[in-house]
Amino acid sequence: MNEWYREAIFYHIYPLGFCGAARTNDFSSLPIPRLEKVYKWLNHIKYLGANAILFGPVFESATHGYDIADYNKVDRRLGDNEIFIKTVQTLHENGIKVVVDGVFNHAGREFFAFRELLFNVKESEYISWFCNINFDKRSKFNDPFDYETWEGHYRLVKLNLQNPDVKEYLFKAVEYWIRKFDIDGLRLDCADCLDFDFMSELSSLCKKIKPDFWIMGEVIHGDYSRWANIHLLNSVTNYICYKGLYSSHNDKNYFEIAYSLNSLFGKNSGFCTDNYLYNFADNHDVSRIASTLKNTAHLYPLHILLFTMPGIPSVYYGSEWGIEGLKYGEDEEIRPELDLNTASNGSPNKDLAVTISKLSYIRNSSEILKHGGYMQLKVLHEQFAYARIINDEWIVVAVNASGELSHIEFEIPVTGVHVIDILNDGETFELNNGNHLRLDLHPCWGRILKVIK
Repeated sequence: MNEWYREAIFYHIYPLGFCGAARTNDFSSLPIPRLEKVYKWLNHIKYLGANAILFGPVFESATHGYDIADYNKVDRRLGDNEIFIKTVQTLHENGIKVVVDGVFNHAGREFFAFRELLFNVKESEYISWFCNINFDKRSKFNDPFDYETWEGHYRLVKLNLQNPDVKEYLFKAVEYWIRKFDIDGLRLDCADCLDFDFMSELSSLCKKIKPDFWIMGEVIHGDYSRWANIHLLNSVTNYICYKGLYSSHNDKNYFEIAYSLNSLFGKNSGFCTDNYLYNFADNHDVSRIASTLKNTAHLYPLHILLFTMPGIPSVYYGSEWGIEGLKYGEDEEIRPELDLNTASNGSPNKDLAVTISKLSYIRNSSEILKHGGYMQLKVLHEQFAYARIINDEWIVVAVNASGELSHIEFEIPVTGVHVIDILNDGETFELNNGNHLRLDLHPCWGRILKVIK
């Protein structure tokens, strides 16, 4: 079976923001085919080297997409089902897989079962579809009952995923998405809140329909292998390394990201050595990486790490130019409408997209970077080196967070003649005594070195 996700590079789009959709849905307007905007970005996405797109919520919702009203209909602010079918088909024709957000922990207040509950109250047949319905209290919206929410957000009503009728409804919706839209995977929103039996059944269903279907869970903390394993999900969001990537640069402390990578992927110490985690520098829930970093020159060594560390790299739309955006309550600043020409020409970090394109090419051309094991070689406060390995084939990665030309030296546990820098025009460095390497590292940059025996 072709497990395409093992060689994926993702481009992550939050459609409602990207397309400039209205913030609220009136549920009466005719569909507007805003999602077709993706076609204008297609050559750019391919230039970046991405071969998969993660779409945030595309199904009918009241506001931001995570308060779903109808699991079987594309949000009218983006288009309709036929438009999404054509979008997926076009992306597939261009060699791009399509993954969508699956929001199953909660639904919106406009969801049909909750609307019926509001109307019939104690006589409703849908009481058990939701968690902790309490007729002795009123909700924040003065409903004649209270209910469990996601983290106190009363527009997000927690679904009872142990109810067979709820599971049947959601599983039928997912089957419809796979068969009708031909999607290739799901991102499970709030996977760390979902019932494990529910996820197991969902995974089995999806893979029966499409054996190479990919399911990734949004997980913030914990032992990722609880979710990402052969019995449950293919992957989870790697928030451990997300934090390490920016914090190591801000604090001039590469020991942090080194510790994170070793704890996840180290040969003898890692608890995710067999997993392809979903790696990212930012996403629709956090501040843009250019706003998070104290020094935007660090965008470059950070992305060298992102594209060479174990796992699946992802770029959030617009961040390939280092656009800024701080997370606030409503999140509009980190989920903006973008014009391709304005974003590409107006960014002070527009060279970053060129770097990402080059890093994608290097990664796509290297079995070692896509599938190799991980070994830490040298850690200093502002310099860091590690190796990716398959059998006796090695690639060494070294980065420099300093604003000055720096040097690093270390030994590699394999004998060779020299190394060739496939990032920097094939520069060559000799291996002293067959395994000792001394490198000069340009400011806020790095090297990707192939060991030649």
